[in-house]
Amino acid sequence: MPKLLHRRLFLLGTAALALPGQASSPLPPEVAGELPGARLQGSGRLRVMGFQVYDARLWSAKGMGADQWLTAPLALELQYLRKLDGQAIAERSLKEMRRQGDIASAQAERWLAEMRKIFPDVAAGDRITGVQVPGTGTRFFFNGKLLGEVRDAEFTRWFFGIWLSPRTSEPEMRDALLGGAGTPAR
Repeated sequence: MPKLLHRRLFLLGTAALALPGQASSPLPPEVAGELPGARLQGSGRLRVMGFQVYDARLWSAKGMGADQWLTAPLALELQYLRKLDGQAIAERSLKEMRRQGDIASAQAERWLAEMRKIFPDVAAGDRITGVQVPGTGTRFFFNGKLLGEVRDAEFTRWFFGIWLSPRTSEPEMRDALLGGAGTPAR
């Protein structure tokens, strides 16, 4: 194999190792403002039926265990890899929230209406960041700018549970976001 080709393949392989989730991910300004001293807890990429949907990064003020996500201030940053409709994001979010357990229909409709008002259409490269304020609610940012807030601690628990609950539909993503803290010891 020619040296130049070998070097390019090596560099491509190295670049693949440095994909999202590595310690070099820059702290988003909205996270720095909401969680001073936050550090990357973990990250992962969501793929659905072979399509890449988004890269997710979990930021926390300090490292946390898998059982601490309900009470810890944290931020979940989703950087989209494709165009998606905001209404579809809201509907899918509610569907994933309901996978964790029963949510009363009236409550689900209120939450869906809130998410429909907040979530914009996204294109590749856009970011939506949710900041968990324990016991209070969730603040949402779009590309660093405040979109809105859902002041409901129950909503916050169910919403972040989409990714962090043991009942998530994506256990590998949960483990990646929690930086391995979600994997039980063997």
